[in-house]
Amino acid sequence: MSAPARLLAIGGSDPSGGAGVQADIKTIAALGGYAMSAITAVTVQNTRGVQQVQVLPPDLVRGQICAVADDIGVDALKTGMLGNAFAAAAVADALAGLAAPVIIDPVLVSSSGTALLDEDGLSVLRARLLPMAALVTPNVPEAEALAGITIASLEDRRTAAAALLDMGAGAVLITGGDAAGETLTDFLMWPRGEAVLHGTRINTRHTHGTGCTLASAVATYMAQGLNLLDAVRLGRAFVHDAIRHAPGLGGGHGPLAHRWKRKDAEDEA
Repeated sequence: MSAPARLLAIGGSDPSGGAGVQADIKTIAALGGYAMSAITAVTVQNTRGVQQVQVLPPDLVRGQICAVADDIGVDALKTGMLGNAFAAAAVADALAGLAAPVIIDPVLVSSSGTALLDEDGLSVLRARLLPMAALVTPNVPEAEALAGITIASLEDRRTAAAALLDMGAGAVLITGGDAAGETLTDFLMWPRGEAVLHGTRINTRHTHGTGCTLASAVATYMAQGLNLLDAVRLGRAFVHDAIRHAPGLGGGHGPLAHRWKRKDAEDEA
């Protein structure tokens, strides 16, 4: 029996289990990978919002990554919430010697509006982490903050994605879940091509952790040997069905059903 792909999720802890490293672990495990984690921050949050954030000391952040990489090894890494410039720099330091692809979900603000990365941290993200990224997966507001432009059209997304490629990212996926309309449109660009990916929007409040889940799914598929475009397409499909099967928990933005594939299999058995 071959060993599973080894995925290291780096990000904040969500005690409600819907986003952050908890969502990463659930996604990686559901897709057959071996999930590991490095916590950058501990949050107090639930589906209604984030009440408190405590970013961990840089040496603890760096130490977690190095301990896992030195022993078990990694086939791909996914970063999410970084918290501040010190934690972001610690992540960059730890990733500098690793050859595995890095998928960056540039978490800047929670769905309830809480800032999760300061301006200095954003600068570290741009200067040190984007050049390490095989793929960066911002939503529209995150792409605007990273690229420094306003995005109102597909051409604006193209301009923003090109700017992030110029910063060193290997590829850029600007997601459209926060935009209006019944059709959800994601835009993927890499140095020699692009793809406009459409989907049907599911009208629901249960979308907590969609960005974390998408980035982790794409990272897992890439670690399993899929090319960028196939990994993105399958990752989008996984998130769509995880939303469709959402368990309906919580009074705010509820979590997804990360084990929906297994649930379908159990229902059919």
